[in-house]
Amino acid sequence: MRILLITAGAGGMYCGSCLRDNALAAELKARGHDVSLLPLYTPTRTDEANVSDSRVFFGGVSVYLQQHVPFLRHTPDFIDRLWDSAAVIRAVSGRGVSTDPTMLGELTVSMLQGEDGFQKKELRKLLRWLGRQPRFDVINLPNALLLGLAPPLREAGFGPLVCTLTGEDLFLDGLDAPYREKSLELIRRKAGAVDAYVSVSAYYAAFMTKYLGLPAERVQTVPLGITLEGHAPREPRPGAPFTIGYFARVAPEKGLHLLAQAYTKLRLEHGLTDVRLLTAGYLAPEHKAYLVTIEADLRDAGLLSEFDYRGTLDREEKIAFLRELDVISVPSPYAEPKGLYLLEALANGVPAVQPRHGAFPDLIEATGGGLLFTPNDTDDLALKLLVLARDREQAARLGRAGAAGVRERFGASRMADATLRLYESLGRGERKASLAAPQNA
Repeated sequence: MRILLITAGAGGMYCGSCLRDNALAAELKARGHDVSLLPLYTPTRTDEANVSDSRVFFGGVSVYLQQHVPFLRHTPDFIDRLWDSAAVIRAVSGRGVSTDPTMLGELTVSMLQGEDGFQKKELRKLLRWLGRQPRFDVINLPNALLLGLAPPLREAGFGPLVCTLTGEDLFLDGLDAPYREKSLELIRRKAGAVDAYVSVSAYYAAFMTKYLGLPAERVQTVPLGITLEGHAPREPRPGAPFTIGYFARVAPEKGLHLLAQAYTKLRLEHGLTDVRLLTAGYLAPEHKAYLVTIEADLRDAGLLSEFDYRGTLDREEKIAFLRELDVISVPSPYAEPKGLYLLEALANGVPAVQPRHGAFPDLIEATGGGLLFTPNDTDDLALKLLVLARDREQAARLGRAGAAGVRERFGASRMADATLRLYESLGRGERKASLAAPQNA
């Protein structure tokens, strides 16, 4: 098949959705399919071999300038080349690109307006490029925030069209009210231009059918898959301190503050000794104060020396970090739809203690690799961690089960199998009638 996977770059950040898209594209390419992984906004950053195209459409600099400088919406394409090169975009994004939804409301609405938005020149560049390519059998949009592209693509005769659902609600709910309502209105209006939706978890499929008003039969679940190469169950570490780990973006919505509070309870209320707290993950400039506050609280409790933040890790560093852990916990306060980091930890034999919401109950049940606690309850989180700290054999059993479960059910190969079944069904004309007639807004 000829497949166009569009992926949304996240500046200099390792992004779970980018890692998923890259792993899927690499697996499909390895099977002999003709796959283009096309970045939007910025080049993608992955910790595996990056198989994305070198060209970036809707370059982040151009998108921003056309939003805020009216005359640049009409300039010739050669002007845009001054800032559309991957090198320029990397240089700008390397200084930190905010993905804070409170600052991006107008831009989100404009992108969803498609041909009527301020970035219509960028849309026409994409359509011209597609018109010069051999026809793709399927085009996959990376998230519902880009549904503004769907009606023009369909009207130009490209498709079938698929859209991945991968956590848009957190961003949309963070928009100021007028932009949130307008964005949801536009998404729902343009949803019918897409032939099928792919959710990264069963939880999120059920949630998004209600959130966006999609018929359940139009939303299929393709569970996450990871590249298993390099991951292996870690060896026992007799005599080492019990190590609790966190591996995710350092941001309030991921819950590092909750883990630090639970750790403090373990040490000061439950009297656990010979223990430490290791963390790693991307830290955006706007969240540096958040980490400083966590460190200050641990310092006040006399525990800062037991805490270590390792920063952003590449693949080799990530695997080495995970193998230092006896348990991982990313106690996100919101119901997370993915949890790629959880699969990576389990693949290395590290059991998990996760909140009982979002995708986590299904992942824990499917792998047998951990325990669940009441969301946002640091007392319950501390107790579940204490269970594993006091029973290392139980922790090891859960880790072994998790490693086996990931290999059986959550490899990139399984993800590619399910994706291809969907794509091939659309190619045979099994797509449903549109939810509504495609229209621009």
